[in-house]
Amino acid sequence: MKKLIIITFLAIIVFSSCKKEVGPTTDTNTLLARDYLYTSMNDLYLWYNLMPVVVKDDYNDPYTLLEAMRYKTLDRWSFIQTYDEYTAMEQASFVGHGISMGLDPTNKVRIVQIYNNSPLYSKGVRRGWIVKKLNGTDLAPIFISKNSAAYTQLIGPSQAGIPNTFLFQIPDGRDSTITSTKASFTLNTVIVYDTLHLKLGITGHMVFDQFMPPSNAELATAFAFFKQNNIADLIVDLRYNGGGDVTVLTNMASYIAGLANVNKSFLKLICNDKNTSQNEAFNFNTVSSPMALTRLIIICSRETASASEQLINGLKPYLDVRCIGDTTNGKPVGMFGLQYKTDYMFWPICFAIMNSSNQGGFYNGFAPMKYVPDDFTHDWSDRNELCLKEAIYYLEHGSVSSKGTYLYQPSIKFSEKPNKFNNAIIVKK
Repeated sequence: MKKLIIITFLAIIVFSSCKKEVGPTTDTNTLLARDYLYTSMNDLYLWYNLMPVVVKDDYNDPYTLLEAMRYKTLDRWSFIQTYDEYTAMEQASFVGHGISMGLDPTNKVRIVQIYNNSPLYSKGVRRGWIVKKLNGTDLAPIFISKNSAAYTQLIGPSQAGIPNTFLFQIPDGRDSTITSTKASFTLNTVIVYDTLHLKLGITGHMVFDQFMPPSNAELATAFAFFKQNNIADLIVDLRYNGGGDVTVLTNMASYIAGLANVNKSFLKLICNDKNTSQNEAFNFNTVSSPMALTRLIIICSRETASASEQLINGLKPYLDVRCIGDTTNGKPVGMFGLQYKTDYMFWPICFAIMNSSNQGGFYNGFAPMKYVPDDFTHDWSDRNELCLKEAIYYLEHGSVSSKGTYLYQPSIKFSEKPNKFNNAIIVKK
């Protein structure tokens, strides 16, 4: 049985939990896929002994069966893809404008994220720009009412060649109308890498979107730049990073941990008691531009999950890792990817993850030193951006600016990118 490893985060997927009678129209292949999932869950699932007792024949497809079997007390992540969805994810291919938008505290819709290879980026659009209208329709009321259906209808399907007209308010206050045509492109994962000249020396700054195989080349370029500039500290922004490939994660950690820690333990994957032979260790490895850092600042949010959290967890025994922003998602577990023919990819939670000090189980996430709201009114490297500003303050003063209080309020965001796409790529086992 082919297995794949993924450490990632999913927005909660809602399925019908009602039992369905198998009707005469249910095709045999779907039932066989359901049966394959049932067998796999009873063998590989991390919480196989805590699953609800189900009769598989009461469910006529693998989607409803998975929802019935999932250990809902802890499992927010197990999911199913079609094989075509998986293939698109593996290739990091994407069709659209390459943006996500969100509602700021003043009820203005803004660009939250934009990929460098996207059609709108080439037209100069950047994070923080105000989006007043889409195809002549005011966007703010749609976001305020959380009307995702209206947004989806307005922006149209993910098909190349579909045009949309945006009315932006650009940073100097002027309005700008830009028509963009949806296109297919490859996602970049290192959104930004640059340096900050602070009182104590040069600090590296990176915004990293997700852990996928194409990331390795991007990380090599970024860390070569950091090494050339002899950075003393590093700020890594993972606020929208939902996870991904464990080998890419190990490579990134190896850049940060440096030569002194090559071959030392980074993370351990711990399977259920039926599959202890599947346990696996990941050690820091040799990379092209290793750093010699002693301090790492992570900018995080409720969307920072899984592999991003394991970067924090796995590096903590080796250097001073501090978080700024919001509490992370809390996903200390990962998946094996199970392929059923060329029809489905099943992703059940199959292992827990521990660091070299046997620390894990952070289901409540990692709390930051100081709660700072996600500020997408500014571009990533703008020193007035609240999270970056606080990270710089900590590096220059050795403490946060003030304790303060922060009441978490989820921002309203709509993205072209499907939730599953946040999972990035997997590694064959």
